[in-house]
Amino acid sequence: MDITIRHARDEELDDIGELTARAYLDDGLLDFGDSDPYLATLRDARRRAEQAELLVAADGASDEVLGAVAFAVHGGAYAELARPGEGEFRMLAVRPESRRRGAAEALVRACLDRGRELGLERIVISSQQSMTTAHRLYGRLGFVRAPERDWAPIADLDLTLWAFTVEL
Repeated sequence: MDITIRHARDEELDDIGELTARAYLDDGLLDFGDSDPYLATLRDARRRAEQAELLVAADGASDEVLGAVAFAVHGGAYAELARPGEGEFRMLAVRPESRRRGAAEALVRACLDRGRELGLERIVISSQQSMTTAHRLYGRLGFVRAPERDWAPIADLDLTLWAFTVEL
């Protein structure tokens, strides 16, 4: 399948936000389900597009959005782990019916390419421990675990995010 990576368009932002929220909900990645406070952040693709680079994987024939990811660099509003010389991506989500078509890999590769274009040294990401399918993809693309950079986004919640890095 032909996949095109491009920046999200303004008229797509609400749908991208809902796509991202549904992916996290349907995959059981939110501790509080429909009442999880992180849902508002996931749905706010408009803010991501303003404060980071919001990339989409679109079907090459129909231009339908298959998935999206936010790319940020150190110092940006969406950079949680990136240090000077680093970038990161967050909120990678692909429509369930579009999975196994290469959209997630194309989005990750686009983030790596963007990091190289910007002259960054590495990309660092966070991932929930249960995201084993994503971990396999990251491993294929050269990411390695960086346990010294693992972190917990909410102090009172038993959730430690695993860190992964890849040298550019």
